Order: sequence, then structure tokens, then C-alpha cells
Amino acid sequence: MAVEQFYEFTRCSSSEITLLSKEQVNGIAITVAIPGAPTREKWGKGVEFMLSCIAYSVGFGNIWKFPYTALQNGGGAFLIPYLVVLFVVGRPIYYLEMVMGQFCSRGCVKVYDLAPIMKGIGVGQSLAMFVVMTYYTPVLAITLRYLIASFRSVLPWSKCDPSWSRCINSDFRGFLNATDPTLSSMNVSAELYFTKTVMHRAPLDQGIGIPDFKLTMCLFVSWMIVAVILIKGIRSTGKASYFLALFPYVIILVLFIHSCTLEGSFNGIKYFLTPKWDQLFTVTVWMEAVTQCFFSLSICFGGIIAYSSFNNFSNNVYRDAMIISWLDTFTSIIIGCIVFGVLGNLAHVTHKENIQDVVRQGPGLTFIAYPDAIAKFEYFPQLFSVLFFMMLFIVGIGSNLGVITSIITAIRDQCPMLPNWKVASVISVVGFCLSTIYMAPGGLDLLDVFDNYGAKYVTLTLALMEMITFGWIYGVDRICRDIQFMLKMETSKFWRICWAVVAPLVVSVILIGSFVAHKPIDVPTEYNIIGWCVYTLAVIQLPLWAIYTVCNQKRNGLGRKLRSAFKPSRMWGPENESIRELYNVSIEKSKQFQDHGRPFSLCKFIYRRIFK
Repeated sequence: MAVEQFYEFTRCSSSEITLLSKEQVNGIAITVAIPGAPTREKWGKGVEFMLSCIAYSVGFGNIWKFPYTALQNGGGAFLIPYLVVLFVVGRPIYYLEMVMGQFCSRGCVKVYDLAPIMKGIGVGQSLAMFVVMTYYTPVLAITLRYLIASFRSVLPWSKCDPSWSRCINSDFRGFLNATDPTLSSMNVSAELYFTKTVMHRAPLDQGIGIPDFKLTMCLFVSWMIVAVILIKGIRSTGKASYFLALFPYVIILVLFIHSCTLEGSFNGIKYFLTPKWDQLFTVTVWMEAVTQCFFSLSICFGGIIAYSSFNNFSNNVYRDAMIISWLDTFTSIIIGCIVFGVLGNLAHVTHKENIQDVVRQGPGLTFIAYPDAIAKFEYFPQLFSVLFFMMLFIVGIGSNLGVITSIITAIRDQCPMLPNWKVASVISVVGFCLSTIYMAPGGLDLLDVFDNYGAKYVTLTLALMEMITFGWIYGVDRICRDIQFMLKMETSKFWRICWAVVAPLVVSVILIGSFVAHKPIDVPTEYNIIGWCVYTLAVIQLPLWAIYTVCNQKRNGLGRKLRSAFKPSRMWGPENESIRELYNVSIEKSKQFQDHGRPFSLCKFIYRRIFK
């Protein structure tokens, strides 16, 4: 009697995964249900996962970093290396992290059950995310302060305060003689409002200072909003994603249409998009493209793995990864057009021929140049100020949810009995207390230190180790078998080569280049030392956890312990026990087929690791 057996996975109405075994016996189909209910909370709908990833990936980096980075690295020519890097590095890593998180339903620490000796990567990424969490919400607080101020009858940064010396009203639309020596040291009121009224900014060599009360209250409100969403779990985050991911695009559309109607906006957009081909062949441009790709898509931070771990087993993450990665790039370009359209108008009304004269970097672009431009709008400046800062606040909330969710997931994966609301509450309280330091006069300089050492360098270092672990220790071949088992999809050679060769090679080059080109932050030396200590604390988790894992292997002899530590743990695989049993059977059959009668060969090993 011929028996043909195959399996498929379907999503039940109760968000449980049920395994259906269909047997063809003499042409008669018999279906047997084998129930298996995962304990992990799942997204309410598949679209909520995609919207949450969009809200997480589209953040401050798209609004203030991408336009400035593109301008400084060839304008429109920067889009060429950026799109190339997105195609061969960004999208493959984004897809890979989605696959790994969904396949095993584990966060960024437990996912390394695939090679327990490398668990320190996930711990280091969680520490980096914790650092990011402490300074991300303060930027939200500053944004909220500007949003509230935008409802006044007169924008407070449009006029000079009587106590400010050498100040020019930001709402002044006339011509200023740049050759006049008395004007060379004068500042617009939008800049003085940010430095003196909002931040009370002072250099770090004078000390960090005392946090501003109004900013601290805005910080408290920001943390309360984040905490309320997170306390109820991933389903609450999914429901919030409809607003956090979609509404900003309504505002972006309005701002884009308005910016295109401003006088001089075309010159600004043209300046932003016009290629400077001579910069295309410089190494710096390509390094900046990779760095921008990482921080724009938020890959190798742990958030993508955490979000995808709440997916149903058969969710089509390939489709989601393609949509989100291209949408993120499209958003960056559109926001760049908005920002430089407004800056083009600013240059026009101030009679400046070079738009570079009105461009600022990072927070200066968001909280000085853009408010200065809004103050010069002839019609409804308050309305467009509210729209801009509301958009910034909403995308910041969405990104911060992804950051904190990865930390909560890492903790609850290790201690599953801890209620989600307790973990979220403790993290929110601790995060608020630590975040207040950035509300002090020296807070922004301190933010630069932790962003550079605790986020950029840590992320690139651990990203390289992540690529090596996934692509070579676990193996591209096994990843492709996992995708086949989970999604019933064949993986093309393009993805295999990107995962095994291109991504690790590019990341290693960028990491080395970043260290070679490193320049200390312009702050007192002790703060740079603190930054390197934060970097060391995150990276040293890799050898520490490796030693701990090897020592705890139940094997005799160091060699056997090491080999065991590099192999997937006994519980590795799909969360559902029935599916995991079938997965283990398929893996054993695959190993028997590959190893039967084949002598060891390094070339064959590498070929099989990538293409088989």
C-alpha cells in the first residue's frame, strides 16, 4: 500500500498553530490534526507585524540623518551607492533577521540557541539597545516641547527674546548683507531659542548641569505614552501600529505638497538630488551608505528579530521584508525632498545663493534650520509647525517601541514567568530616570558620545559577528532548509551569496574603516573614555558568554565541549513541539544524505555551506 505524506501549516482563528498531516492512502485523503499551542503571544493580524516594523524602521534617522548625509556625500549621486548597499546588504540582512526570529520564536538573545557559544552577541545587542533607549526618548521630549509651543498664536522661536544679544528674528524675510561684519556673528532666534530657552546648552567641560524642569515633564509624558502601549503586550503594540505607521504618511504627503509650492523649493530639491559624480568614487561615500543603511533600516539591533518572533510560523516574511525595505528608502527620499524644499525656500527669502549656508546637521537640522524656515512661512506657520513636530513625535514613538520591545523580549525569553507589565514598567521607570541626564545643559554632547560609542561602533562590531554566526557557524545551507520548511520557498543563489559573502565582507570593511577614520568626540577626554568603556562592556559579552557556555556543556574534554557549544541546542527549532519534531526528523534525513560516503573536502564544505 503506497503512502504519501506531507505537511502544511495553517493559522487558526485562536492564533495557535495546528499541524495537519494529510495522508494519501489508495487515493483517499485522510487528515489528522495534531494540536500544539505555542505559549508565546502573537500579533493579532499579520498586517500589524508589517506596520510595526514600518513604525520601528522609519524614525529620526530618516528625517534628520539621511538628507544631511546624502547632501554631504554627493547629493543625488549618494543614492546610487545607497541603493546598491540596500540591495546587497540591507535587504538581505533584514530578510535574514525576520526569518530567524519567526522560525524559532525567540528574541535577539535566545535566537543564539542555534550556536550557544555566540549568545554574547545577543546580550551585547541588548545592552546597545538599552543605551539607545536612554537617549531616544529625550529626543522625543524635545520634540514634544516644540509641538506644544507650536500651538501658540506666535511661534516662540520666531522672535528674539529681549535677553538675547546679537539676535535676528527668524520671521524676518528680507535681505541681510553677508559682507557686513556686524552680522557675521549674529544668530537667528530659532537657534537661540533651542540653545538658550529649550536646552540651556553649555559645554560638557562645565559639567553636565541640572535637567530642565519643562523638558523633564515632557520626558515623563513621552515615557508614559510608551509605557502604556508596552504594558499590554505585543497585541497593544500591533493595534497602535495602525496609527503610528500610517498617520505620519498623511502628514508627509501634506508637507511634501506644501514644500513643493514654496518659492525657491525647487532649487533646494534640485540641490539635494543633483549628483556630484566626483564623490561617487570615494570610499567615504560608500562607507556612509552602509552606515546609513544600517541605521535607517534598524538592522542588527535586535528589534527586527524580536518583532518577527511574535509572528505565526507560516507568515510570509519575504514579502514583508521587501515591502518595508523599499518603503523605508522611499520615505527617506521623500522626507529629504521636504526638508530641502523648505531649506530652498529659506535660502530664497534670505537671499542666500548657497543652500549649504542654511543646512545644519542632526538635531540642528530638526530643531534649528527647519523651525527657522517655518517661522518665515507667509501662511499658517503654526499649522505646519504642528504637522512637522507631530510627525516627528509619532515616528519617534514607533521606533522607540521597537527598541524597548527587543529588551523586554530578551528578558522574558530568559525569565518567561515574569509578567509583561512588570518588565515593561520596570524598564520604563529605569529608562526615565537615566534619560533625565540628557535634559541637562550638557545632555546633547553626552548624547553624541553614547550614540557614537554605544550604538554605532557596538552595532557594527556585533553585526559582523552576527553575520558570521548565521552564515557560517549555523550555515546558509541550513537557513535555506529552514526557509523551505517554514515558507515552502526555495532560496536563490543571490540571497545565499549575500548572506555568506557580501554582507560579512562589507560590514568588516566598514567596521575597520570606521576605526581607522575614528576621531574623538569634541568633549573632555574623560567622556570619550566613558564611551570606550560602554563599547567594551557590550563587546566583551561575546567572550564572557562563550567561556560560560563551554564550561556548562555536559561533555568530557575541552574539544567535545567546544564542538557541542557550536551546535544548536536540543530545544532549537520551531516553538510548536509537534512541528519541531518533524523539523528534527527532516534535519537528520538531510544530514544522512549529505554525509553518506563523502570524504571531507574544504572546497566541498564551503560550497555546501552556501549553495546546498
